[in-house]
Amino acid sequence: MEKKKIGFIGAGNMGYPLLCGAVKCFGAKQALFRCAFEEENERVAKKTGVECATSLHDLVSRSSCVVLAIKPQFFEEVLSEISEDVFEGQVFISLAPGITTKYLSEKLGSKVKIIRTMPNTPAQVLEGMTAICYGNSEFSDEEKQLATNLFETVGRTVELPEKLMDASIVANGSSPAFMYMMIEALADGAVKYGIPRNLAYEMVAQTMIGSAKMLLETKEHPGKLKDNVCSPAGTTIAGVAALEEYGFRNAVIKACDACYEKAVSMKK
Repeated sequence: MEKKKIGFIGAGNMGYPLLCGAVKCFGAKQALFRCAFEEENERVAKKTGVECATSLHDLVSRSSCVVLAIKPQFFEEVLSEISEDVFEGQVFISLAPGITTKYLSEKLGSKVKIIRTMPNTPAQVLEGMTAICYGNSEFSDEEKQLATNLFETVGRTVELPEKLMDASIVANGSSPAFMYMMIEALADGAVKYGIPRNLAYEMVAQTMIGSAKMLLETKEHPGKLKDNVCSPAGTTIAGVAALEEYGFRNAVIKACDACYEKAVSMKK
């Protein structure tokens, strides 16, 4: 039986953009997928041109690399179902928080290779950030390149040791929600002083994109970039002072603490 290069279990918020990325990288004929509901299978097959496997057993037995694009609470059930179908040297890529390479190796056996990742939802607009951790197995350059190429179709990647993967949930996994809250709060402030809400969202969101791009492209310290906006006795420094007075930095760090502690408590 000819093996497909990559198969996806799940094609939701994270799985679908990556499946589209796989089509770009390897071609639709080199991919497979399988979702939980037939209606979703039909929709994804029609939109991507990728074959829908007849079952999880069919998908795993025919895929050299399997992407586990499912939520953490479904791992136990899915891994139990597919454990008899894995084969020597097969690569599994997990997208879920709290799912360790050790746990996956215990469930799937030592003959497979495990890659643990932490992507984020901006992958849906090709501006994602993915942390990649390779398990204890020896990976070929080709296998590593496959993972890098796949995730770079939807944004940027960094490689981290597993001890830092829970921290990556703070840096990129959960933090888009914090960014959206910041956008919403700034837009509320603009609306308060008369700017229509649709324009406020556009202005604030573009400002966040531009600010992030300046940091990435100039490599300047964020404190310096902040200082560059703060004219003496000006409007910006007055706003910065108010943020400091009301504990902006502390609130953000406390949110990170809560996020990290939850990630650790979910670990399998």
